[in-house]
Amino acid sequence: MKKKILIMGGDGFCGWPTSLGLSNDGCDVTIVDNLSRRKIDIDLECDSLTPIESITKRLQVWKDISGKKISYYNIDIACEYQKLLDLIITISPDVIIHFAEQRSAPYSMKNSNLKRYTVNNNTNATHNVLCSIVESGLDIHLVHLGTMGVYGYGTADLKIPEGYLNVQVDVEGELKNLDILYPANPGSIYHMTKTTDALMFAYYNKNDNVRITDLHQGIVWGTNTVETKMAPELVNRFDYDGDYGTVLNRFLMQAAIEHPLTVYGTGKQTRAFIHINDTVNCIRLAITNAPDHSERVQIYNQMTETHTLINLANIVAKLTGAEIRYYHNPRKEDTENTLMVQNDSLISLGLEPITLENGLLSEVYDIAKKYQSRCDEEKIICKSLWNREYKVDLKGSEKPV
Repeated sequence: MKKKILIMGGDGFCGWPTSLGLSNDGCDVTIVDNLSRRKIDIDLECDSLTPIESITKRLQVWKDISGKKISYYNIDIACEYQKLLDLIITISPDVIIHFAEQRSAPYSMKNSNLKRYTVNNNTNATHNVLCSIVESGLDIHLVHLGTMGVYGYGTADLKIPEGYLNVQVDVEGELKNLDILYPANPGSIYHMTKTTDALMFAYYNKNDNVRITDLHQGIVWGTNTVETKMAPELVNRFDYDGDYGTVLNRFLMQAAIEHPLTVYGTGKQTRAFIHINDTVNCIRLAITNAPDHSERVQIYNQMTETHTLINLANIVAKLTGAEIRYYHNPRKEDTENTLMVQNDSLISLGLEPITLENGLLSEVYDIAKKYQSRCDEEKIICKSLWNREYKVDLKGSEKPV
């Protein structure tokens, strides 16, 4: 696969390993990133557990090791539209991969300023990318990293389909079949922006025939890929804090420093999961299986398995001997739910799912142990509240599982 690829947000948790992986495949990769995630680290006073080098150092080490160059441009695509458009026209990419959105639900709920920032950044970034593709006049395939969270977590005892739901409408006594976007039920401001993305994609696909693949991704676990292991300077982010840390990685880090595993609420909430290596492989599959101009937005459920949070905690506790502790849930959600998801499309295209195995869990645990001295225990508990009815319990209950 040799394509010109422009990666928005290519310095981030999913963007960085994707950038290296596609470069290693022989693609001509250009990263656009305003380094906002690094600035958020400063604001939160909490760094990645793994030490992250400057983007300049990262790219130089990659070039030294692989012999391949990844170009980089610092552009805020939510604000600097003309710079974005000029770059797209200059590079003329075959594919744009869009990771450039504030990706944390808790962070988006932290306060009114961050709610507004998340809406402004995410909505404007997506719309600017779509506008620039149309204005450039180029035939560009847009691949967007969305989230399973646009659907909420109640599934009415049916499998969430891949984007579209077939319904029957009674028109004067005659039943008509319609395919509609599966009803959204966002659980946070962050998830709300992703539902807005879906409507913009549908419009620009209908009106301008923009070719779009929207990947509704589950919660990512794992840290490194083949490429990020090639040198210490290439290591991927490992977020562990209450705002950005994904749940399984957080559990493994907590076990490494002998902190009780933080189970919020009953632990019977079900989530969809995917390993970071599978994220990169799904992007590859999306690129090589682009929709035609006549096709509607192509939507894939990018996940490989579902688990309750307490099941994950029990797996980690069995592996590491960690204690499990319950905390008040800061989110407004059901105390428990079922979650069934269709993911046939990516499997049929060749995805071989990486599922929870002790070997891979141990690898993440070992990384957490290696860098445990960088952990700030004050940042572990989630302090972002969904509304004023909720409170933070810093100690949690002492009730054992």
